[in-house]
Parts: sequence; structure tokens; C-alpha cells
Amino acid sequence: MHGSAKGLVFAIYYPILAAIGVPANLAVIVILARGRCGLSRCITYYLMSMAVTDLLVIITVVILNRIAGIYFPDSFLSITPVCSLRIAVNLAIIDCSVCVTVAFTFDRFIAISYQKLKAKYCTVKTAAWVIGTVCTLSCLKNIFWYFIYEPLYIIDNIPWSCSIKLIFYTSPAWAAYDWIHRILTPCVPFILILLLNALTVRHILAASTARRRLRAHSNGENQSDPEMEKRRKSIVLLFCVSGSFILLYLVLLVNFLYVRIAKLNYFSGSNFNKSNFILDQSGYMLQLFSSCVNPFIYAGTQKKFREELKNGVKYPLSLIVKLFK
Repeated sequence: MHGSAKGLVFAIYYPILAAIGVPANLAVIVILARGRCGLSRCITYYLMSMAVTDLLVIITVVILNRIAGIYFPDSFLSITPVCSLRIAVNLAIIDCSVCVTVAFTFDRFIAISYQKLKAKYCTVKTAAWVIGTVCTLSCLKNIFWYFIYEPLYIIDNIPWSCSIKLIFYTSPAWAAYDWIHRILTPCVPFILILLLNALTVRHILAASTARRRLRAHSNGENQSDPEMEKRRKSIVLLFCVSGSFILLYLVLLVNFLYVRIAKLNYFSGSNFNKSNFILDQSGYMLQLFSSCVNPFIYAGTQKKFREELKNGVKYPLSLIVKLFK
């Protein structure tokens, strides 16, 4: 892909992503805050936190990082201290978004697979504590990125842009930190979500078989099962959210493994060629696209959410009609 073509793709893709992601996630936050979607408060807490972190990803990573870098390359955001802070904040917010998705998957795994533990774990208090803990740890984990960078050049005593310090490549401590960071995101969340979903599917299949046998003996095979119908919506929501995460993070994970196994250097043009760059950037583009997907999943799987969304769209239109009457 030619340099100008790549720049054009980025210049078009990221503004579209922001134009979709910001209003979509804001709509989710407003609708969930009203509490009229028929979801438990525990699930609502997780979905709300996912929407908030996704919105922050769009604002910080897409708008203030990618779009600002493309359209305003020499703004104050490129001053080295601001640039370093921006990178650390971006990574922290992405980690928060990923960790909250894992926490939601684990919560639904407990709710579906362990009914006795559900009453104690799947509560608003636990959800708030888990969300706060994983977000705090994500921020603490990424603080160190602020100290990795130095100015790329200095103009009129003002340091500009961010260049990784040489010690990052020579220090065993920084090498270990980089490995830990890459393993914790995206490797561990990817594996955890796959594992939790596999265990959930196994439990659902076993439970469904047992309930069908029980109901066949008691009420007949053609009787509906209200309990399974009630759980079905929660299961569909879980699999759609976690499934989209797995699909959209797959390229990023493959790229990470390829770079590590082949011992490539992201910052060296000698062994990081055009195909490597395309795979790398495709992974990041899909990763950021994941911050726009959940609102459409909710609209597609939750009837009451769709109704609230329709009412939200109709309300300003009705006001406009009244003004012109």
C-alpha cells in the first residue's frame, strides 16, 4: 500500500469511527442510565462501564491521538510531556475497556453456571467493586509508559514528539515490563474470554439436556421452558459481546505473536516491511472498531433497548414538528 494511500485510508477511517462511536456510546449510556431495558442492575453496571470506557477510547485514542495526529501534527499535543502522557492514558483506557469486558464475561459465566454463587457474586456492590478494581489496576499498570519516551527533536527549547529511549531496548527490567504488558493485553483477556465462553457453552448444553429430560417426564416434551427462555437473552448478549471482542482482537493477537516469534522490531524499517505494517495497523484499526460495536449488539439483541432507542429518536423529532405547527 502506497504511503499516500495509507494516509488517505487513516484520514477517512478514523473520523468515521469517531462520528459513529461517540453518539452510539452516548446513546447507550443515556438509555442504560434510565434503567428501563429490563436488565438487572448488575448487568446494567457492566454494560454502562463498557460504554463509558469505549467512549473514552474513541475520545482519547481515536480523536486526540489518531485524528489529531493526522490533521494537526504540530499541535500542543505533540509536545513531549503531553505526548508521553497521551500514550500512557491511551493504553490505560484501552486496558480498562478490555478488562471490563473480561469482568462482564466472568460475571455472566458465574450467573449462568453457578446458581448458588450467583446470589453472592452477581450483585451491584460486587460489580462496582470489580469495575473499580480492574480500572485502577489498568491505570497503575500503564503509568510507567510515561517515562519511556524522550524528545525526538527540540525547537526553541521546546521538546517535540516522542521517541523511545535507548534504555528501553537494553534494560532487562524494561524488556520484562514490555513482555508483561503485551501478555496481559491482549493475550490473557483473549484466552480468558475463550475459556469462559467454552465452559459456559458446556454448562448450557449439559443443563439444557438435563432440563429437557426432566420436563419430558413431568409435563411432556412440547411444553415451553420459561426459565431457559429467561436465560436465553442473557446468553445471547454474552456471546455477542465476547464473540465480537474475540473476532476484532484476533488480528492484533496474531500480529503480536508473529512479531515476537519472528523477532521483528516495530521501530526498525530494516525488518518491519510493508506487509508487517499492514497487519499491525489492521490490528489496531479493528481493535478501535470494537469500541463502536456494542451499541449495535444491544440494539440487535435487546427488544426493550430498541424501544428506548426509538423513543429517544422520536422525542426530538416530535419537538421539531410541534415547533413548526
